[in-house]
Amino acid sequence: MKSSLQGFPDGPRIFTGNANPGLAKAVCDYLQTSPGQAEVFQFTNENIFVRILENIRQRDIFIIQPISMPVNTSLVELLIMLDAAKRASAGRITAVVPYYGYGRTDKKDQPRVPITARLIADLATTAGADRLLTMDLHAGQIQGFFNIPVDELTAISLLSEYFEEKGLEDLVVVATDIGIAKRARDMADRLSAPLAIIEKRRVQGRSEALNIIGDVEGKTALLFDDEIDTAGSLLAAATALDQAGVKDIFSCATHGVLSNPAAERIRQSPIKEIVLTDTIPIPDEKRDHKITVLSVAPLFGEAIRRIHEGESLGALFV
Repeated sequence: MKSSLQGFPDGPRIFTGNANPGLAKAVCDYLQTSPGQAEVFQFTNENIFVRILENIRQRDIFIIQPISMPVNTSLVELLIMLDAAKRASAGRITAVVPYYGYGRTDKKDQPRVPITARLIADLATTAGADRLLTMDLHAGQIQGFFNIPVDELTAISLLSEYFEEKGLEDLVVVATDIGIAKRARDMADRLSAPLAIIEKRRVQGRSEALNIIGDVEGKTALLFDDEIDTAGSLLAAATALDQAGVKDIFSCATHGVLSNPAAERIRQSPIKEIVLTDTIPIPDEKRDHKITVLSVAPLFGEAIRRIHEGESLGALFV
């Protein structure tokens, strides 16, 4: 791969921890390169050890590691890999974090609580990250927690193309709550569909759908969210739509966390298909015939190429 960046000889080198090696391999395949050689493992005392097995002095380094389950292990692996790359005199280090764990703790919304999303930003920067590449952050203000450049990709184009090809009739995009409404509007615009919103509140930690804002009766509903964790909000929204008389229900989200009891809730839900991406690996035991997984490897691969070559990332989403 030809590079236009001075000071970064040859092509970029891509390393990965243990959080999502499959995605890292797919990104390398897209770029027609091999994964960087490194050891990343735990000793019996649970201390994590990292050793980079090749010369990366003055190289352009990308470390792919979502902060996904086991979240704290994935996070510490990322931080130690960043430190190892910095101490190996890498020319520039980009933390590629497809899923930014702790993103929900993005504000001080009650007394005596931390802003953990900001803490993670500080830790990554201190560990050695010169740049962050991520996808569909839970809250846009997280970008402002960093004092280094942040590039946020989105899976909306990938998801919208999938449903456009399905040719669903009488489609309405439904935001699972008001907070995701702006992104749901972008999705609706891409699909030339109207937008509806689920108005809800949380009662003792559980989601309770209250009202549907918009016309959904007799239509095909596409529930839209940034992530599916326990699927509680998803199930509540799907139940409300089913009671409102929709014809069929589909769902999509960028990040498939799928904590327990998500798999069972999805199986019991009236949703016909749930489309996720592989920012987080979805093991076979969590997969269901309803779940379709799209790969974001080409998006991340192209973003890495453009960052390395000094080209615009915004052009990806025009």
